[in-house]
Amino acid sequence: MNYKKLIRSQELRFRIIRALSWVPDKIMLSLQYRIKLGRKCNFKNAKRWTEKLQLYKMYYRNPILGVCVDKYEVRSYVADKGLEKNLVKLYGVWDKAEDIDFEILPNSFVLKTTDGGGGENVVLVKDKLSINKDKLNKLFHSWQSVKEPNAGREWAYTQIKKSRIIAEELLINKDNPEAGIEDFKILCFSGKPEYIIVDKDRYIDHRRNFYTTDWKRVRVTTDHEQFEDQYPEPQNLKEMLHIANILSKDFPFVRVDLYNLEGRIYFGELTFYPWTGYVQFTPDSFDFELGDLMDCSSFLPK
Repeated sequence: MNYKKLIRSQELRFRIIRALSWVPDKIMLSLQYRIKLGRKCNFKNAKRWTEKLQLYKMYYRNPILGVCVDKYEVRSYVADKGLEKNLVKLYGVWDKAEDIDFEILPNSFVLKTTDGGGGENVVLVKDKLSINKDKLNKLFHSWQSVKEPNAGREWAYTQIKKSRIIAEELLINKDNPEAGIEDFKILCFSGKPEYIIVDKDRYIDHRRNFYTTDWKRVRVTTDHEQFEDQYPEPQNLKEMLHIANILSKDFPFVRVDLYNLEGRIYFGELTFYPWTGYVQFTPDSFDFELGDLMDCSSFLPK
C-alpha cells in the first residue's frame, strides 16, 4: 500500500506524522510494516532482512551515523578511510541558497541539500547562465525551511546537525546523457560486500538488476523492473568491492553507493535503511537470504 497515493497532500501527511510522533518506535514501525508489506513484523525472532532493518532503526545508535548520512560531513569520513581520491569534486558549501557564489562555479554542476535522502533535494545545472536565481532560492528555501518529519523512524537522519547546500561536479553518462549515470549499490554486512544492485536509466526508464560479487545475475525484482540485457562486468569490479569493504567495516549493515565512469570510481553515499526497510522482493525468499547475512547481536538489547 502506498500511503502517498491515499493522502496526496504532503502537508497533510506531515501533519499526521507529527501528530503521531509520540507513538513508540516499535508500535509505529510495526504498523507501517503491516501497511506497507501486508504482514506482521516479527521483532522477537526476526528472520527477514526487512524485519532486521526495523530493529536496526530502533536500536543501532552509533554516533558516526549522523556524519555518514550528511552529504557534506560524510566526505571527511571517506577521506579518513584513505579514499579521498574517490570523492566527487566539491565546489562549495553554503548555509542558504542566497549565499551561493556562482562566480566560482563552472558552467555545469550539481546543487543539493546535505540532508536530502533518496535522491531528493537535488538540482542538476547544465548551464548556469540559464539559472533563475529567484526560483532557485525559493526552491531551496522550501526544502530547508520545512523539516520533513521522520516518518520511517530512521534514527541516523535525526543526527544531522543542520541543512546546508553543496555544489559538486556534475557527472555525465556520455553514452546517454538524459538517462543519468549508472549507480552501483553494494549491500555490505559487517564489512563484507554480498550483493551489487545496478541502477540504470534513472531519469528515463528506471530499472535495476542484482548481481553477486562474482558477477552472477540474481533474478530479483523490487520496486523497479529488471533490465533484460546482461550488464557487462566492470573491469574494476575488485576495486569497487575493496572500497565497499573499507567503508562498511564499522557497521553491521550499510549499502555503499558508487559511480563508475570511464574506469574511475566515485563515492555516492552510505545508506543504512534502504527502502526504509519496506521492500517486497520477488521472490520473497531473497528477504530471508539477506536476513541470514545480517547479525543483530551487537546492537540488540540484552
